[in-house]
Amino acid sequence: MSAAVPQHTSRTTIDILVRRVRQGSSAWAKLSLPERIRLLEDLRQAYVGIAEPSVRAACEAKGIDPGGPLAGEEWLGGPMVVVRNLRLLSESLKDIQKHGVPLIPRKHLRTLEDGRLAARLFPRDRLEGMLLPATTGEVYFQPGVTADNLRDHQASFYKKPHKGRVCAVLGGGNVNSIPPLDCLYKLFVEGTACVLKMNPVNAYLGPFLEQAFAPLIARDALAIMYGGAEEGAQLVHHDAVDEVHITGSDKTHDALVWGPPGPESDERRRKNEPLLAKRVSSELGNISPVVVVPGPYSDGELRFQADDIAGMVANNASFNCNAAKLLVQPKDWAQRGPLMDRIQMSLGQAPVRRAYYPGAQERWRQFTDARANLRLVGNPGEGDLAYALIPDVDPSKTDDRVFHHEPWCTVLSETGLPGSDEPVAFLEAAVAFLNEKVWGTLNAMLIVHPKTMRDPRVREAVEKAVRDLRYGTVALNTWPAAGYALGSMPWGGHPSASPRDIQSGQGWVHNTFMLESIEKSVLRAPLTSLIPPPWVPGHKSMATLSRRLMEFEQSPSWWKLPGVALAALRR
Repeated sequence: MSAAVPQHTSRTTIDILVRRVRQGSSAWAKLSLPERIRLLEDLRQAYVGIAEPSVRAACEAKGIDPGGPLAGEEWLGGPMVVVRNLRLLSESLKDIQKHGVPLIPRKHLRTLEDGRLAARLFPRDRLEGMLLPATTGEVYFQPGVTADNLRDHQASFYKKPHKGRVCAVLGGGNVNSIPPLDCLYKLFVEGTACVLKMNPVNAYLGPFLEQAFAPLIARDALAIMYGGAEEGAQLVHHDAVDEVHITGSDKTHDALVWGPPGPESDERRRKNEPLLAKRVSSELGNISPVVVVPGPYSDGELRFQADDIAGMVANNASFNCNAAKLLVQPKDWAQRGPLMDRIQMSLGQAPVRRAYYPGAQERWRQFTDARANLRLVGNPGEGDLAYALIPDVDPSKTDDRVFHHEPWCTVLSETGLPGSDEPVAFLEAAVAFLNEKVWGTLNAMLIVHPKTMRDPRVREAVEKAVRDLRYGTVALNTWPAAGYALGSMPWGGHPSASPRDIQSGQGWVHNTFMLESIEKSVLRAPLTSLIPPPWVPGHKSMATLSRRLMEFEQSPSWWKLPGVALAALRR
């Protein structure tokens, strides 16, 4: 199968597909747990079968050598994540058979300082913990969820099934696990049948999904269609569609929900009278911040985190909603400049990338034109973009686009907050700045030195910052994208968003523990590790590692760990 891009689906065919899935939705809602589990096992094997050709197609589309290390991005962000998700969903359904809900041991629950409940979701066991040593993932719940009533906030579809619903899924075009994962969440967590419209950017993935998900299509629980804005509008407004899930930009969301920009759209928003009066869930991007809490960082520790940040910028040519976009440091901190220098050096180890996403060249120019102190890294050829570092953006000029427009290209901005570089005072200022002045609610990262955390005042301030940041994922010392990849962690924007101020979107995906009343996901990792993250620039065995991780997720075993570890260490 090649990477040929399918033609647009005709209006007549769209109508036929939607009505077919509408008819199949009731049978899908009634499907028994044993049948769902068998189906997930079949889907996992089928997805492994399309892994290699789908990765080749993605590499061709993105200008990557399919035999080189960078192909690991497509293995890691595509088949590995999907295969893991399919396995975790199967395990959750088996838990529902035995226990009524996906099992979270009581010893994995704790009460936060503000009285709310937190549950540790990762690692689930020792074997899983070996994949990301000393890393934990928790979910923080909204008020009202307790250890005693947690079961009431899990797997509601399996306790009280609906009679059949249809969701129009507008697939993301940047990461090839997004469309299948969004559909799997709707299908197996919410019990909702799906019509997936592929994004034109990665429409080449559609035939592979049709092959891997053939059992779902045969049951009329899923249909896949193709096209642009016109076809998407027909789909979401179809009278047989109950709800919509969008991965894209806030502009796409607002155009569908409120109508094209202008006085009529403004009036609808003012009156809260949406043009699209259906349930809409969404994931809409972010100006993803990295906050550096001052501390006694050694040269090696600074270099490790600089490599991590550079990888967050370079991965997937920076077309990630969780790509690092804004570095926040204390203005007068002595290590502020050295960290920027090290990030620049690390980006120099990354190849310049094809700007495969439409509009990237123009967005890059909008951010970089007439910028003082602009640093460019790399020698781009035709169709490529250099990495652009924009240091020392004045935080008082909050109308600067770096604070309210997602770049969606190879740009990293940096700002220094005035005032004390004492950790507690800086954290208070940084949280207020991000919550009030920076667009987006998807994910944020804090870098904190363990010696700094030994001070009880600082530790309390860090924990308060984690609680107070209005982001759906907050990560300490690691890329929040790890939460996306784990699958067990809920992924989505902070619930403070509303349709009239959508920010990074509403609702959750992934979430294989089928949790409800979620406030955020929280990841914690060591400041450094002997094993470098696979996304750091220059990682020579990323492709081998990513492929072995997929094979591990297909069927986890202690016997597979040495091969994974060996590939991880070969930087």
